[in-house]
Amino acid sequence: MANFPERVFSGVQPTGNLHLGNYLGAIVKFVELQRSHECLYCVVDLHAITVPQKPAELKASIRELTAAYIACGVDPAAHVIFNQSQVSGHAELAWVFNCVARIGWLNRMTQFKEKAGKDRENASVGLYAYPCLMAADILLYKATHVPVGEDQKQHIELARDVAQKFNLDFSESIAANGFGDQFFPLPEPLIQGPATRVMSLRDGSKKMSKSDPSDYSRINLSDEPDAIAQKVRKAKTDPEPLPSEVEGLAGRPEADNLVGIFAALSGRAKAQVLQEFGGAQFSAFKTVLADLAVDRLAPIGVEMRRLSADPAYIDGVLVDGAARARKIADETMKAVKDVLGFVR
Repeated sequence: MANFPERVFSGVQPTGNLHLGNYLGAIVKFVELQRSHECLYCVVDLHAITVPQKPAELKASIRELTAAYIACGVDPAAHVIFNQSQVSGHAELAWVFNCVARIGWLNRMTQFKEKAGKDRENASVGLYAYPCLMAADILLYKATHVPVGEDQKQHIELARDVAQKFNLDFSESIAANGFGDQFFPLPEPLIQGPATRVMSLRDGSKKMSKSDPSDYSRINLSDEPDAIAQKVRKAKTDPEPLPSEVEGLAGRPEADNLVGIFAALSGRAKAQVLQEFGGAQFSAFKTVLADLAVDRLAPIGVEMRRLSADPAYIDGVLVDGAARARKIADETMKAVKDVLGFVR
């Protein structure tokens, strides 16, 4: 079997209103992984257009997300931050994978069913096929590890299926072109921490989302300290005190969500949080959680605003990152074309 150097790839859609769910579900992991791996972190703007976008707002959101990566601690000099549309290999490899993946695989993707809803006939082809683009994003860099939230695990499994089928379908050509017995690695999802799926502050059964009409359902990374504290204090809870054991959170989605957020922001396990606060009323717990959230998130908002005030710097980071990403991507695409039998 081929040995692939460990490389991390992940991305976030630039859809505006970055919130606590984006931070705890993805960006925190990005910062941690850069200490031990070679990392590429993408602003996946091609994914964003699977649903209608206003061009001016999309451009602003791309820059905002880039600022968030940096403000949260990703180092653009040591690692690669770029936006997907500047590297044409993503779209090229996605077409190849459209021809490798099977319709049945895509039909099983639950996220398309959720996003398209009942009016699937009017959904874009891009929304249906975007798991193939996601596989291309990862495999274009032969990434071995992908930090994602739980809701994206199914797409990593599809990326593994695509990689395996490509390796099998073109095994003879892969070997003949000097790439051994495996061209693409089978990427592993990295789903870590106590808050891999952050829920709405108004309804613990729903994922935290920018599309929720209530701004009190989420903590935005751009929120001022007073707004962060107020949203925590107003978060929905139940009348019972906090349990002392993790098992006691079962059937209590709002309690489970707030404990998970506290655990993630403090770098502890849920069990440790409940050891300290078990038996406490939510009024007391929320006060401590509000202070913790402000302490962790307010400096990020300040830095995001500072960086966003200099769009030329942000654009320079993206251009430099795209050039570095393109060097890897171009080598992969040349090899893919050789394996497929294209003349170049």
